[in-house]
Amino acid sequence: MLQYPSIDPVAVSIGSLKIHWYGIMYLVGFFMAWFLGRIRAKRSSQWGIEEIEDLIFYAALGVVLGGRIGYILFYNFGHFLDNPIILFQVWKGGMSFHGGLLGVLFAMWWYARKTQRSFFMVTDFIAPLVPLGLAAGRLGNFINAELWGRPTDVAWAMIFPTDPLQLARHPSMLYELVLEGGVLFIILWIYSQKSRPVMAISSLFLIFYGSFRFIIEFFRQPDAHLSYIAFNWLTMGMLLSLPMILLGVGMYIFSIKNNKIIY
Repeated sequence: MLQYPSIDPVAVSIGSLKIHWYGIMYLVGFFMAWFLGRIRAKRSSQWGIEEIEDLIFYAALGVVLGGRIGYILFYNFGHFLDNPIILFQVWKGGMSFHGGLLGVLFAMWWYARKTQRSFFMVTDFIAPLVPLGLAAGRLGNFINAELWGRPTDVAWAMIFPTDPLQLARHPSMLYELVLEGGVLFIILWIYSQKSRPVMAISSLFLIFYGSFRFIIEFFRQPDAHLSYIAFNWLTMGMLLSLPMILLGVGMYIFSIKNNKIIY
């Protein structure tokens, strides 16, 4: 069993002002997306480097607003009905990737309309910029000792200080960091180095993220207030990931058959 490193989730504390590592990880993720976006823009004849800041700003709004609203709707809707003010209690935590994805998609539609581009031209451009931001977010989850996995006896199991049962568990947030962050980044970054049909890059993001998340859900502890949705193994994360996989496969088949190169 590995020892969980004792890390203060508060990075900086000045009086009543506290800056948490989790928030810093979001900033790191947005910075990496901006940095990678500039690299992609330099290689593209259809994107200017000066556009990247606006693109990342729109994406950041989608991540934060969509992530929070999605968490309330998908994972905490009952509590929201009892006390709607919890929507604004962001300091208590609670962000949903799937909600953030929907928020980003809406923001990219808005940005595409503003810049008179096609929606999928924008999503194909930004998809390879996302995984390293996801990795940063999962590192923030690890520092917060949250979203830990199911009990296990594997050699790399950990006991998390936030676990009331103090059981050895899968460090599932690190699994997500590696697969949804590192591996997904490598796949999309390499694939996007050449001109691809419209929707192809976006569809691969949906397929691989959805697949990785579905698999990791077998190791991740379900939310206590939701537990399993069905069959004593189906979780909300799986349920939300299935449409991503199916939609991604359909989009990829369509993109290859259509074979319309956009850049």
